[in-house]
Amino acid sequence: MVKSMTGFAAQTGDIATETGIYACQWDLRSVNGRGLDLRFRVPDWLDGLEAALRKRLGNRLNRGNVSLTLKLTRSDSGASMRVNAAALDAAVALVIAAETQAERQGLRLAPITAADLLAIKGVVDSGPEQVDPAPLVAALVERAGPLIDAFEAARAAEGAALAAILGGQVAAISDLTEQARAAVEARRPDQVSGLKAALARLTEAAPTLEPGRLEQELALIAVKTDVTEELDRLAAHVDAAKALLASDQPVGRKLDFLMQEFNREANTLCSKAQSAELTRIGLDLKTVIDQMREQVQNVE
Repeated sequence: MVKSMTGFAAQTGDIATETGIYACQWDLRSVNGRGLDLRFRVPDWLDGLEAALRKRLGNRLNRGNVSLTLKLTRSDSGASMRVNAAALDAAVALVIAAETQAERQGLRLAPITAADLLAIKGVVDSGPEQVDPAPLVAALVERAGPLIDAFEAARAAEGAALAAILGGQVAAISDLTEQARAAVEARRPDQVSGLKAALARLTEAAPTLEPGRLEQELALIAVKTDVTEELDRLAAHVDAAKALLASDQPVGRKLDFLMQEFNREANTLCSKAQSAELTRIGLDLKTVIDQMREQVQNVE
């Protein structure tokens, strides 16, 4: 099953623990990436939560830039605000130092109020009073399971749509490869005439040319216009692409490599075309391959 690296899932709900009721808002999304890059925005006071979520996602995903955000608020009346004594002492010390320095320079600062002190970051703690966050962390990790399931389902659904597009493009490449074989047969009379003309030119230019050397030159001309190997390799790449699309393993990297091989053969086909029809087919192949490569960038 082809999976996309692009996906999204969201979840909201409440979690009740011995220390209170918490409202959770989850957001899990991803875009394409060369490898697996996991980024988290979760409350930092929940020790162990990020590590546990990283392990669960790492076991389920292979590629993509993935970001998970959790907003957690205490929704029951047990939430409280507390003064951080150490932070308050530090703030007061800073205020005294500032006033002392100002007096030395003949300046008088406006009076500092309690509200001013409480507004300083860190002086007031509004987080939950929870000595041991482990029960809440365990509950959140369990709650993350359905979120990850929904996220993977979204990636699978988009992957199915991608597979349909890629399958059509592989079929187009296969059809163009067969058209190229027919065009090679159609150009054969012109190719024979071209070889005869080349032979005449060689004989005229070097009437004393050794027969062995003459055969080498003709063979070189024939090799430069023979596209049999390129067409055979294109057909083999088509079979490989079909097998990858039918695989139940992550195939994004393998498909990306295969696109390079497709492009290489199409370029060589164009350079050896020696006919307008074969050149047209080669350019059509390059167009389809470029379109397919863009889609492959989203495959896990």
